[in-house]
Amino acid sequence: MTENRPSKPHSGRQNLDPHLERYAARTAGMTASEIRALFAVASRPEVVSLAGGMPNLAALPLDTLSTQVAEIIAEDGLVALQYGSAHGIPVLREQICEIMALEGIKAHPDDVVVTVGSQMGLDMVTRLFCDPGDVVIAEGPSYVGALGSFAAYQAQVVHVAMDENGLVPELLREALAQTEKAGRRVKFLYTIPNFHNPAGVTLAVERRAEILEICRDHGVLVVEDNPYGLLGFDGQTYPALRSTDPDNVVYLGSFSKTFASGLRVGWVLAPHAVREKLVLAAESATLCPPTFNQMIVSRYLATHDWKGQIKKFRENYRERRDAILSALDQYLPPGCSWTKPDGGFYVWVTVPEGVDTKAMLPRAVTARVAYASGTGFYADGFGSRQMRLSYCYPTPERIREGVRRLAAVLESEMDLARTFGNVSARQIQGPQNPSPDTV
Repeated sequence: MTENRPSKPHSGRQNLDPHLERYAARTAGMTASEIRALFAVASRPEVVSLAGGMPNLAALPLDTLSTQVAEIIAEDGLVALQYGSAHGIPVLREQICEIMALEGIKAHPDDVVVTVGSQMGLDMVTRLFCDPGDVVIAEGPSYVGALGSFAAYQAQVVHVAMDENGLVPELLREALAQTEKAGRRVKFLYTIPNFHNPAGVTLAVERRAEILEICRDHGVLVVEDNPYGLLGFDGQTYPALRSTDPDNVVYLGSFSKTFASGLRVGWVLAPHAVREKLVLAAESATLCPPTFNQMIVSRYLATHDWKGQIKKFRENYRERRDAILSALDQYLPPGCSWTKPDGGFYVWVTVPEGVDTKAMLPRAVTARVAYASGTGFYADGFGSRQMRLSYCYPTPERIREGVRRLAAVLESEMDLARTFGNVSARQIQGPQNPSPDTV
C-alpha cells in the first residue's frame, strides 16, 4: 500500500474492482460489520440467534397503529408524503423533550434535530468533529455501529475498560493523559451509560459527575448514546449525563427500542451552535428525515399510552433476561463469567483461556446457535474471549435451548484447546462472523 492509494495489482493477477484506485483514502476503513456479516445464516429458523439486537415488537397494538396510519394519510396525506424540514417536525421535537425530561433533561425543541435513526446522528456528529487521525475515547467494548462510523471518518479509537459499574473514571483519566502526552488530539468521549451495548452494565450514578468533570478538565466533548434508558427492568430511570452538563454533552436518542425500529426515527440534542451544524449536515445527508414516519411516531405518542407500552416491553425483556441468566447458570461450563444486566438487551460473556469466540462461531452455527463474537466490539483486536448474547427477540424457551447448544459447543472447544492448544491457531473453515443487525 502506498500512502493514500492502494497498490496496483500484481502482474498476472486480475483486479475484480475496476474502481479500486478511484476510491477516497477513507474507504480503507470501511469494512463489513462482524455483527451483520452472517445475517442470512443466523436468521434461518432452525438457528437460535442470540446475536442480533432486534426488538421484540409482538406487544405493539398493530390494529390501533394501522388505523392511525390510515388516518394520517386521509387527514394529512399531502403533508405526510411531502418533503419536510431537515430539523424535524416541530410537534415531534416538543414530544421528544417531554420524553427526555424523564431522565432529568431540560431542553428546548429548537435544539433537537430529528434523524433517520440515532445511527445517523452518531455519523453526523463524527463527521462534524473528527478529522483523520483524531482520537475518540470509547468504552471497551463498544457499540459496533459507532466503531464503524469512527473508522469511516478515519478517527482512531482508544478504549477504556469498564467494570460492573460501567466506565472506570481513573482509567479514563489515565487514557486522556497518555493520549495527550503522545500529542494526539482527543475530540470526544463516546459512551453508552445505561444498559450498555454490548456489555449490559450501567454507569454508576456516583461516577457520572466525575466522568463529566474529567472530560471538562481535558476539553473533551461527551457524546451520550442512550437508546435503552427507559428499559430498566425495575422501572428506574437514571439521570442523563446531558441533564448535568448541557453545554458539553451531545445526547443521542431513538424510538427504535421503545417503539418501532423499522420507522428509523431518532434524534440528537446538542448545544445550540452544534445544532446549527447538525441541521446543515442532515440536509446534505438526507435532505430531510421522512415526514410520514415522524408523523406516525408523533400520533402514537399523542394518542397511545406509550409509557404503559414501554412497561410491557420492560416486562417482556425482563422475562427473557431471567431466562438467559438461568440458562447460563445451568449450562455453561466452569471458567465462564457474564454480566447481569438490569435493563436493555444484552449479556456479555467471558470464556476460559484457550477459546477464541470468533474461531468457534462457525462450529456454533453448525450446532444451530449464533452469537456475536467479542472482537467485533473492539477497534484494537481485543475481545477474542468474549461474546455478546442478545436475549431480546427469542422466546424464553428458545433462549434456553440456544444456551444449551452453545454450552455443548463451548465444552467441545475447551476439550480441543486442552488437547491441541489455542483454538485460534487452528485452520478455520466456513463463515467467520455472526448475524443480524447492528442495533
